[in-house]
Amino acid sequence: MNHTEISVEFFPPQTPEGVEKLRATRAKLAELKPEFFSVTYGAGGSTPERTFAIVREIAAEGLSAAPHLSCIGSTRESIRAILDEYKAENIRRIVALRGDLPSGTGDAGEFRYANELVEFIRKETGDHFTLEVAAYPEWHPQARSPADDLAAFVKKVKAGANSAITQYFYNADAYFHFVDSVRKQGVDIPIVPGIMPISGFSKLARFSDACGAEIPRWMRRKFEGFGDDADSIKAFGLDVVTELCERLLAGGAPGLHFYCMNQAALTTEICKRLKIA
Repeated sequence: MNHTEISVEFFPPQTPEGVEKLRATRAKLAELKPEFFSVTYGAGGSTPERTFAIVREIAAEGLSAAPHLSCIGSTRESIRAILDEYKAENIRRIVALRGDLPSGTGDAGEFRYANELVEFIRKETGDHFTLEVAAYPEWHPQARSPADDLAAFVKKVKAGANSAITQYFYNADAYFHFVDSVRKQGVDIPIVPGIMPISGFSKLARFSDACGAEIPRWMRRKFEGFGDDADSIKAFGLDVVTELCERLLAGGAPGLHFYCMNQAALTTEICKRLKIA
């Protein structure tokens, strides 16, 4: 067994059944001894209260929780109140994000970019929180250019980020190129690759197209060739993602962050193949 550091992301369930299922998932994934469990903020129409409830549960189990905190649509006062709540619960890590821009004429709030949120958290709480920020090896879908996206990332780091977690990807070269690019800009924080296990192809394709994560053509063709053969899709997905993780770790990635979609089986199997305790 090796000691590769991993972390795992959950989203807050919207039903009592979902909450129960997540408890079982968490118990299984806790056996992998992740450095922390992160919990998304307002995903799928959920509220910050749901995030807080899951975070509190994780902390009560003696595990490390890292709530996501999005700043778009928020005020300094509302963010300050959330930070106070997390401090009171002795939460020590936050994933600081811009969040989705409101559609139409919605109010973007007092923060425009994640670097402003990072700066605000540092000003308000000093070094209480370890701050994670997002990174996009294949560039943010709303960035005007790769250079702009790189500049935005560097700004977040200089504002006080401790570490970064990337959007998921299936092209290891994109990750290594991104890391090289930011190192040349003087960024030396750990940049942890985000890993999305593959349970099915059609949903993954839709999700990837929406968030700007590229599925290489050879992978798409292979998945499409399996048609409705769920077992073959799952087996191929496990092979592809395990090989990606092996390459990333061999190339110096400081750990792995799993987007487990509130499921334990695939993340557990990949870690078993990688011989991660």
